[in-house]
Amino acid sequence: MVAMLPPPVPGNPGVPAWQRNAVAANWPAGRPAIAVVIDDMGVDRRRSTQVVALPAPLTLSWLPYASELPRQTAAAQRAGHELMVHLPMQPQAPDQNPGPGAMLVGLDPGEIGRRIDAALGAFEGHVGLNNHMGSRFTEDRAGMAAVLAALQRRGLLFLDSRTSGRSVGMEVAARHGVPAVGRDVFIDHDPAPAAIRHALERMEAIARRHGYAVGIGHPHDATIAALADWLPRLAAKGFAVVPVSAVVRARLAPNG
Repeated sequence: MVAMLPPPVPGNPGVPAWQRNAVAANWPAGRPAIAVVIDDMGVDRRRSTQVVALPAPLTLSWLPYASELPRQTAAAQRAGHELMVHLPMQPQAPDQNPGPGAMLVGLDPGEIGRRIDAALGAFEGHVGLNNHMGSRFTEDRAGMAAVLAALQRRGLLFLDSRTSGRSVGMEVAARHGVPAVGRDVFIDHDPAPAAIRHALERMEAIARRHGYAVGIGHPHDATIAALADWLPRLAAKGFAVVPVSAVVRARLAPNG
């Protein structure tokens, strides 16, 4: 079982931003933990509001081009959720549009920096970012080095959504000293309700085996309904529900 670090000190300027902005985690010793990340947040306002109403703490990752992000993310914080930026990155398929401000292979580091500045400045209080799409960009060492260097300078963490099996995200994060973790399960890769339930069961099995599991889902009706049913039952099953920052802290612990 993983060991936990002492809790961060909110507001202490000597503490990295990802720890200052972290949501407190109730992770009793000996319990496997589950971190649920919902990304693509902010564009579909109705469903994003429904996600915010789910039991906390979830980690909610917001597309930086969504409207009224300070207002939307402040409501999520008040509800007890942790915040991330869902940074658009280039996919493999040329007909897929990752959205404005995307990280593209071949961009010079200066332009990457400007786009990251804009994305990370879209709202306050986030712990870091994960990739939106990015099956092409996360395979590119030069591009990922520029992204991870920017996170290192800001004291932020990286969640590799692992949209590509050849992602270099975790390797480059380690090289730059960026706290990081990778996604274990896509909750709604298959949006059928039965498939979502099976994905949640896989998360439970992984958490029991490894001490924690990180799952990524989206603000879809079937996902929201499944989580509304599943999350309140996890404590009775012996699991702790934690924000993704708690998993990152556990990975950094001496015995993590």
